[in-house]
Order: sequence, then structure tokens, then C-alpha cells
Amino acid sequence: MTDRRPCKVCNFTRQKSYGVVVPSLEDLKKTGGEFLGFSPSESVTVVLENDGTIVEDQAYFLCLPFNTKFMLLQQKETWSPVRKVDGGTAWMARESVLLEADAVDSSSAMLPWWDLAQQLKQDLASIILMSEAELQTLVDAPRPELASALGFKEERAEKLQETLQRVLDRREEERQSKELLELYLKASENEDRQQDEAGQEDAGDAADVTDGMEVDAASGFISRTLMVLKGKTSPETRLSTEDLQMVVTRGVEAMQQVLGWDRERTSALLQACEAELNTRLQQIQAMQSIRSSAQPDSSQRSSEESTGGGVQSPAQGSG
Repeated sequence: MTDRRPCKVCNFTRQKSYGVVVPSLEDLKKTGGEFLGFSPSESVTVVLENDGTIVEDQAYFLCLPFNTKFMLLQQKETWSPVRKVDGGTAWMARESVLLEADAVDSSSAMLPWWDLAQQLKQDLASIILMSEAELQTLVDAPRPELASALGFKEERAEKLQETLQRVLDRREEERQSKELLELYLKASENEDRQQDEAGQEDAGDAADVTDGMEVDAASGFISRTLMVLKGKTSPETRLSTEDLQMVVTRGVEAMQQVLGWDRERTSALLQACEAELNTRLQQIQAMQSIRSSAQPDSSQRSSEESTGGGVQSPAQGSG
């Protein structure tokens, strides 16, 4: 069973105000309307008395604090801010409110931060539900006017805007971290796929060449490496990084003797191997940069463990 909630109701001129205890929004309309003398057959709109926010949702009604003051409106009646009215001219309140409704609407449209300020005035925790655009609107709002709308001193309004800016900065950091993590995961997937493809190519070449791991005594290259260099199209893409380094280090003249080619053809091969080697080194550096950015603590621990292992290894060898 829903708990009964104490509320206050008034009409649009605020001349009549009553306290009621109701369990739901519909009961508020019905009971409040009876107190205010509304016809049971006429539709009633419920708004917050302080800022005119329309209340249509039962869940939102239940989230409001006890003793919240509501304004009940009939057809053609609109909410307006509190105005001082002379006792002698109180009878003119209805006409005054109706005539000034358009002016109030246009004034509110010129101040996009006003409604947001009223939300904060009701509940500061509503910050967490605001979008980044809404937060930025409050940050950019004129401080004296924002302080007045919230009922704050300017110093407190300044601190509030600084807090909102920190919330914006934190959301931006979270977005950048998410994008960096997605980039890291994509790079890891590409690296795994390249390794799988390279493994499949190596397995296929090993099946075709039974003596692929034998080292050629004259050149120092593995027989499979020589076979790839001499017989494959774009051999630089099929060689391991170590093989590429060996080819580039040997130089043009040495590779001419190993391959038995002319200088022009050998030079073109070495240029292709050097370009492929540089590309792979750049990929490795980019991967290391992404990993160090995404997991700085893990990278530091790994570096310390690696350094520690390197120091212990000579001691184990000497023992």
C-alpha cells in the first residue's frame, strides 16, 4: 500500500492554499480540486508552485519531498512567478496573470539555465542526471543571476560552478579512457590476427619444404629463408623480423653473392626489407605506447619484475 504524503495545494492566483494528505498524484488532483472548488468533471494540471514544472508522473510525484507545494490549474490557467499585488487590486490578479503569461514564457526562453537552476534548488543531487550540455549551460550562466535564482551568495554560486566544471572534466576523462581502451583492444585483436596468419603461412611453408630449418653453411641463412627470398613474391612480408634484420645488415654486396642476382634487383629487395622492418618497428612502438597509457601500473610492475629477473640471472649462472 502506498504511504500517504502531506502536500500543499493552491490555485493559480495563490489566493487559496490548503494542506492535504494523499497517496497518489490522481488523489492530489481530486482532493486538491475539491478544496479549491474545482468542478469534478474539469481536467486539472498539476505543477510545482515554485517554478511551474508540470508533474504528470506518479514516480516523480513520490520522489518529491513532503510538504511540497503544488499549483492546480484548470483550462486556460497558466503558472506564473510570485508577484506582489496590492490589496486594493487583488481582484485584478486573474487578468494580470493571463495577460503576462506570454511575457513570462518569452523571458524563460531567453534564460535556458533558469529551469536547470530551479532543479538544483530543489535537489542538488540532480546534477548526476544532467547531460553535459545542461552542465555547461549552468557553468556559462552569469554568476550574479545564477546566485539570485538559487538564493545563494555569489561565493557559493562560484563554488557550485567550479564543481560543475569538475564534473564535466571527469566525464571527459572517462570518455577518453574508454576510447583509449577500445583502441587498445582493437590493436590487440589485429596483432593476434596477424600472428595467426603468420603461423598459418609458416606451417604451410614447413609442410612444403622438409629441410626448411637447415642452415646454409655458405650464407648463414636458414634454407627456408633463402627459398622465400629467391622464389616468393614480396618476400619481405613473409620473413620474420629477425630475418629482415639479417638481410638489411648484410648489405647489397653480400646479398648479391648469396642470391646470385644483379645489383639493381638486390638493392630493390633490401629497400623493401628495410621498409617492412621499419613498419613493424613502428607498430611495436605504437602498441607499447597504447599499453603503457591504458595500464600504467601493470607496465610498471612488469618492468620492475623484468629488471629484477635480469639481476638475478647472473647469480644463478655463477652458482
